[in-house]
Amino acid sequence: MSNEHPAITSFRAALAREGGTGDVVILPDSVHTAALAAAALGCEVGAIANSLLFDAGGTPALILTSGAHRVDTAKVAGTIGVERLRRATPDFVREHTGQVIGGVSPLDHPRPVPTWIDSWLRKYDVVWAAAGHPAAVFSTDFDELVALTGATEIDVE
Repeated sequence: MSNEHPAITSFRAALAREGGTGDVVILPDSVHTAALAAAALGCEVGAIANSLLFDAGGTPALILTSGAHRVDTAKVAGTIGVERLRRATPDFVREHTGQVIGGVSPLDHPRPVPTWIDSWLRKYDVVWAAAGHPAAVFSTDFDELVALTGATEIDVE
């Protein structure tokens, strides 16, 4: 795929390097929400693992949350031991992940990013997460996603 976006190519290499077993799927550009991605993939919206980068006082915090959930930032801040979580700016996201909002993957960042994962994702045999670009996702499962990211399991709601 010579015309593949460099972010997707980089993600594929990182996934292989880390021992990930999933498939990378390129979705139509119009699929920009968890619900639309789930419909395109034929799965429940809860099986979409959204990678949400938060700003915890200048330090990045990546929360991998089920598409069925909204992150309770006050609860999660207390759980992970930070004063507060704010939505990260596009520049903050790019600085810490090398990716753009909407395409942040759970891995392939310039430096390791502290990561937590929504325990709800355990319910699904297959979980889909972003693959470094807004139109790309990859398949995995809960245990592999934890192994790939070093994520700590938490409740996000």
